[in-house]
Amino acid sequence: MGQLDGKVALVTGSARGIGRAIAEKLAAEGADLALCDLQADWLAETAAAVETLGQKVICLSADVSKGDDVNKAVADTIEQLGGVDILVNNAGITKDTLLMRMSEEQWDDVLAVNLRGTFLFTKAVARPMMKKRAGNIVNVASIIGLIGNAGQCNYAASKAGVIALTKSSAKELAPRGVRVNAIAPGFIESKMTEGLPEDVRKKMLDAIPMGRFGKPEDVADVVLFLAGVSSGYMTGQVLTVSGGMVM
Repeated sequence: MGQLDGKVALVTGSARGIGRAIAEKLAAEGADLALCDLQADWLAETAAAVETLGQKVICLSADVSKGDDVNKAVADTIEQLGGVDILVNNAGITKDTLLMRMSEEQWDDVLAVNLRGTFLFTKAVARPMMKKRAGNIVNVASIIGLIGNAGQCNYAASKAGVIALTKSSAKELAPRGVRVNAIAPGFIESKMTEGLPEDVRKKMLDAIPMGRFGKPEDVADVVLFLAGVSSGYMTGQVLTVSGGMVM
């Protein structure tokens, strides 16, 4: 028996990396999954992995920055899986460059996916969750939204916005039994970190007291905690998963 038996989770940006790890972790605890991403091939691989765990799974192709796509994704999830008990807003992009070189398009694109997308999905699930007087939303922010980073003004602003959205929506939805929390990962192992020059990797590692990059599973474990019964009296919180880089 898993702690999420009978629950339905919708995870955005779930084709690979942190999103895939989150999907597999929730499925392992009994949740049926609605996987949402624009990367169809990778999404199919995640779906196959979830199915091996014995859970129902559907794949949704949606641009998280477009309201019609988001509303359809939520409606399809409710129609095919019976509801949405857990929403994980994980979809995100980066378009890094220094402020003086950053185009309006680079700014707009990152804010559209990271912040607007989180807003749209939160709004779309809020009504059915409030009607049931139960629901759980977990937003994936970043430590960059807490401390900033040179070359990432757009990304930092989007993730700081996600944190503020988390706190405000938590206050609005708590009276109806809906919890909203966020997780702020630090440097997590990925294709990007694998390809970094050794001196850059060392500099990044030196800033992490635990002396290692995080793994996608480290993030997924905390998402499970926030989505599950063990955090039942928590809402509006931001948990950092950074190996001590942010305390």
